[in-house]
Amino acid sequence: MGNEFDYDCIIIGGGPAGSTVARYAAQEGIKVLVVDARDSIGTPLQCGELVPTNDEMRRLCPDVPDMDDLFKTPSHAISRKCDTMNIITPSGKSLSYNFEGLILNRVAHDEALVELAKAAGAEYLVQSYVENVEQNSVHIRGGKTYTAKVIVGAGGHNDPIRRKYWNSKSVNIPVKFELKEGDYGDAVELHFGSMAPGGYAWMFPKSEGANIGLGIQKSFAKGKSLNKYSSEFIDKYDGETTFKGAGSLPMSGTIKRFVKDHFVLVGDSAGMVLPSNGAGITIAMVGGRIAGQTIARHIKNGDPLTDYEKIWRKQMGRVMKNSKRSFKIGSILFRMPDKLLDLLFNKLTKGIVWRAVTCRRMFWIF
Repeated sequence: MGNEFDYDCIIIGGGPAGSTVARYAAQEGIKVLVVDARDSIGTPLQCGELVPTNDEMRRLCPDVPDMDDLFKTPSHAISRKCDTMNIITPSGKSLSYNFEGLILNRVAHDEALVELAKAAGAEYLVQSYVENVEQNSVHIRGGKTYTAKVIVGAGGHNDPIRRKYWNSKSVNIPVKFELKEGDYGDAVELHFGSMAPGGYAWMFPKSEGANIGLGIQKSFAKGKSLNKYSSEFIDKYDGETTFKGAGSLPMSGTIKRFVKDHFVLVGDSAGMVLPSNGAGITIAMVGGRIAGQTIARHIKNGDPLTDYEKIWRKQMGRVMKNSKRSFKIGSILFRMPDKLLDLLFNKLTKGIVWRAVTCRRMFWIF
């Protein structure tokens, strides 16, 4: 490791992807700096907060090793555990499935990932907005500049490295949600149909209240605003709203290349969201670990950074391919009238629907 740079690796963004890169790189003795514009990483909340348990992840992503080492969610970051997912059609018909999930306290979850990275030796610089990235230099608003051999873009779909150095396009689905007080049962719900055209709506119960929201494809919305769709769906659930949030998910799957020269993309900036179900937290962490370990080998041994892409394809390529296919088929189905969609979601197709949501080959029924 040379001394011509301030750091071996600078990571832009301290969310699940960035903090996981930092943790695994720093564990190998790599000098890491994470730069984040937020004062408190994890805030503001921007997602539905549902993740699979480690056992469920082993079923969903069987080629990903060492789940228990990667996912160390502390008990205080778990709001509720669930074992049932209901997929609900426009008429209210429900298809029920076994699904082991955790509804997080997402803020506490992300804070815990930061602590894991810091314990491994990573440094954090918060309240620091990245204005530009040139060559090996990261320029911070206010005049400071830091240099590194490898620079990682983990700043979401609007990441500055992705914007400047990649021209890949992604389908970004805007989402809106609310935290509401009340008792909403034990099962998580996914709703499909005209209430969320091109996307889906959700209700994820927490220890107190629920996270309720939806995402849409604007091209499917027929001029109707996301605000209108979200209020119509969320207002069906009684309870006082305690928080309102919004965000955006890249839903066209991973981009073709994650590495250009000494630049690396991970998480949402690389499209690491499963299009068929919107899962992004755990998938970003899978990518983050691969990236962190690859960067460490690159710094220490000169191994190519492109190994990151090869290992990703080995661990997640099949799952992502199936998820992309399901999303494309779903985008066709969800243009259909609600009455026809109701007919397609039934006991005979129950297995096919579940295989699509969980990123398996849709038409291989056991």
